[in-house]
Amino acid sequence: MKTHQTDFSEGNVYRNILELSIPMTLAQLLNLLYNVVDRMYIGRIPETGRIALTGVGICFPIITMIMAFTYLYGNGGSPLCAMELGRENEEEAEKLLGNTFSMLLMTSVVLMAVGYLFYKPILYAFGASDTTYVYAGAYIQIYLIGTPFVMISLGLNPFINCQGFGNMGMLTILIGAALNIVLDPIFIFVFHMGVRGAALATILSQFCSAVWVLKFLTGKKVTLRIRKEAMQIEWKRVRAIMALGVSGFMMQFTNGLVQIFCNATLQIYGGDIYVGVMTVLNSVRDIATMMVHGLTNGASPVMSFNYGEKAYDKVKKAIKFVTVVCFSYALFVWGIIKIAPEFFIRIFNSEPALLEKGVPALHIYFFGFCFMALQFTGQCVFVALGKAKRATFFSIFRKVIIVVPLTVLLPRIGGLGVDGVFWAEPISNLVGGSACFFTMLLTILPELKQKQN
Repeated sequence: MKTHQTDFSEGNVYRNILELSIPMTLAQLLNLLYNVVDRMYIGRIPETGRIALTGVGICFPIITMIMAFTYLYGNGGSPLCAMELGRENEEEAEKLLGNTFSMLLMTSVVLMAVGYLFYKPILYAFGASDTTYVYAGAYIQIYLIGTPFVMISLGLNPFINCQGFGNMGMLTILIGAALNIVLDPIFIFVFHMGVRGAALATILSQFCSAVWVLKFLTGKKVTLRIRKEAMQIEWKRVRAIMALGVSGFMMQFTNGLVQIFCNATLQIYGGDIYVGVMTVLNSVRDIATMMVHGLTNGASPVMSFNYGEKAYDKVKKAIKFVTVVCFSYALFVWGIIKIAPEFFIRIFNSEPALLEKGVPALHIYFFGFCFMALQFTGQCVFVALGKAKRATFFSIFRKVIIVVPLTVLLPRIGGLGVDGVFWAEPISNLVGGSACFFTMLLTILPELKQKQN
């Protein structure tokens, strides 16, 4: 693949965003295949597919929380790196890359060790029953081995993108996803390894992606390289990385927190079948938000670079472009899910019981889905421009202050039961998404206007 580097200081800002966003959206699609392909194959294991899928779904909060630390460093360091490149300070940008790599390595080892010590009580606390624990435990024991691989590949990939190598960033994900698609059916069905086979396929794929990232970031094609001398941790720099990355961390961590409360509440009001429904809903949501993630991830380094270069008019154009595209796309997706809900559920499992419970839940969960795009857009702008406190607040506001209490309280109101758990999501999208987006407009646009004048 040709190594193309986008120069953020030249040309049309819309073109620059698309040059990164298109490969990064494809990368999001490929990254999605890591987990979705697992779930598709697991849901089709003869006789035990639905229970096995439910068991693996209980592991999602653990996987999500591991990903949160990946965002803490990768999504914190890369915007700072892009700003320093905009200021032509390559030495500081390279130190940010080196410190991020060191923190990813150390944290991954700690998380793997803690996971192995406590995974059994954690899984039961997260909604496992004696039936589903068999599958959840088998999956997570193997998945935890790959913690360093996933954190390195996904945590360092933003540093490829922030240097303008969108195609190379996409290739990072392509390598792992393609391997996962090939290895999953071999390990699950040919070698009869079941959920263990799915986990093994995932960590082998992640290992190959991590090797690719390290090879590219130590090679000659990049502006910034991983150097031993830049890896020496300086806590002032690490604090700056974490201060900006904490919003992405909280967004992922609170996603995991919500999954825990949802699974535990659904276990009380509906049992294993509804925990399985939530596994499917989370999977459909991953598919639905794929393009929004790709666009905002592609726009973020462009905005960061132009903000550092004081090209404030380009930043305003980028905000407008991301808002229009994200909202329009989310509105379109909501319509498709409304028209064909069974199609999305059948991707993972076709059991009549799951379809019967899943279709009404899907309609509730995705009601007003377009407002989710406002949250992503607001968060993207805050992070890209280094507004860490605001980004962090709105991550916590939507999930912790709105979703978690509603998940616990709504099932007890008016006999809503399990439906109350599903209604918590659209309510939080409307309230939290609108609050985040309009606060961004009211604070960022006047600031950019003032700086421009």
